[in-house]
Amino acid sequence: MNKFISLAFKKAREDNRPAFLTYTVAGDSTKKKSLDILKSISKDVDICEIGFPHNTPIADGGQIQTSAYRAIKNGIKISDVFQLVRIFKKTKNSKPVILMGYYNMIYQYGENKFIKKCKSSGVNGLIVVDLPWPENKNFAKKCKSNSISFIQLLSPTTSKERLIKIIKDSHNMIYYISMLSTTGGKLKVSPKQILSNYKKIKKINPKKNCVIGFGITEKTISKLKNADGLVVGSAICKEITKSLKNGQNPVINVSRIVKRLKNKIL
Repeated sequence: MNKFISLAFKKAREDNRPAFLTYTVAGDSTKKKSLDILKSISKDVDICEIGFPHNTPIADGGQIQTSAYRAIKNGIKISDVFQLVRIFKKTKNSKPVILMGYYNMIYQYGENKFIKKCKSSGVNGLIVVDLPWPENKNFAKKCKSNSISFIQLLSPTTSKERLIKIIKDSHNMIYYISMLSTTGGKLKVSPKQILSNYKKIKKINPKKNCVIGFGITEKTISKLKNADGLVVGSAICKEITKSLKNGQNPVINVSRIVKRLKNKIL
């Protein structure tokens, strides 16, 4: 398991706040800009999730899809994503990196080769959206033996029996998908309801760090600050799109929104 992910949660707990995780798509809007965005937001962020641009992203809503299409159009490849992580990890304020992607891409690349590349680039964790438990057991084991945390996903429809098994098998972080929707959907569930579901998960094993993702915005983030960690993605991708449309610098605008979000959970 990856100690840097555990340390990020420990530090946030000591500051009496949830860990703050951001999600950006590698290569959006260009390879250089996506690195500049990571560098500029990392001082306010605890863990950076970086998405592999994918042309059929089943879990991603419109905002993230738009980001992914931009990155693909700019010719980003798997090797570029690893290169981005490698450079980012050498910067002064770099934070733990979790790569998020889809299994068919990993399968085509070669599982072992992919994990080795993650390790040598400095990747700390992996989320593979379409590789559920128990199908992911072997892959998760390979990750663990390479000191990479494999992050299991839980949703509101995961049965209690299944929750117990997944949590038992999980590494040092689990990701609770707050609602049945793609990312960035309007929050169809009240923050109160999300926290009530979340508490049931935490009861099973209070020691496991559990983050909440999907539908978190400037309006809702402060109501969810009792969680171990909160993930914001679509709001950031939306800001990049808006900046490009208005001919503004996405690096400056994304840094501003990230700072605002962070201030709401302090």
